[in-house]
Amino acid sequence: MNPAYDMTYRVERFERGQAHRVRSVEQRIGGKGINVTRVLNQLGKYARATGFSDHAFAAAAELELPVDFVHALPWVRRTVVISESEDGTATALWEPGARVSNPHAAEQLAVRVAGLLPDIAGLVISGSLPGGIDPSLPAEIARTAIAADVPTICDVDGEALRLAAQVPGIVLTPNESELQRLTGAEPTTADDIVGAVQPLIAHGVRAVIATRGPEGITAVTADGAWSAVLAEPLAGNPTGAGDAAVAAVIAALSSASRTDWPALLSDAVATSAAAVVVPVAGEIDRGLRTRLTPTVRIRELDLPAPQEAAS
Repeated sequence: MNPAYDMTYRVERFERGQAHRVRSVEQRIGGKGINVTRVLNQLGKYARATGFSDHAFAAAAELELPVDFVHALPWVRRTVVISESEDGTATALWEPGARVSNPHAAEQLAVRVAGLLPDIAGLVISGSLPGGIDPSLPAEIARTAIAADVPTICDVDGEALRLAAQVPGIVLTPNESELQRLTGAEPTTADDIVGAVQPLIAHGVRAVIATRGPEGITAVTADGAWSAVLAEPLAGNPTGAGDAAVAAVIAALSSASRTDWPALLSDAVATSAAAVVVPVAGEIDRGLRTRLTPTVRIRELDLPAPQEAAS
């Protein structure tokens, strides 16, 4: 809902307070939803992006992806990533973005998504919200999609995430800091996460899939919980790695009536890792993903006993 132009500056080594000779610059359309759309198409899943934009961004996006934007932004923000070739470290600067002034923009987007629902197999609602958009919009759209039996992921933060967590059947994909803000807990292990999200599961959330960087991914459902991690972490640019994982999750949820969670997590971890080794967000190394998937380590976690969950 808050797209961006992704700027990547490549330097040998970044030092605060110093002038740097930039080795190369790349600009491309971006934002979390754009990244998910790109990765899904690379996975062989036809995907379309919608949300808010201005006319220039929408025109640029149409040259690359299937899109259907509501033209409600006066301008589109930039995100800047400084990528260091010396060790693969990345530093990100995210602009807040413009404010939506059209009072009907949220309703227009909700109607647009509702019109797409009969023809889609899965929905991802991701990213920050531009100013002027009520944080209840992701939950509103998710509720409509789930009522239409469309598997739906909300990858949002703050108040929007809290409201989305009240939608029965929703799948949430927070990172560690987002999970802390949502639960008020500070889980440090996969088992801690299981305990922290039990109230969400008890109130109808279908799954909480917590992305944990080098520590992998932890998924909790009403029927089971698992952690998944690479045998060895990979260095690189983590920008977009969570979006790649979300793409793998919705690809699995939209493809089968019954979810094989260990297989889903293996693919999500491998897909995320395949994004880390690529300098720009929204791209994966498909060969690496194929090689890594069978090597992902899966551990089944214990769910609390019913009386513990109730307390």
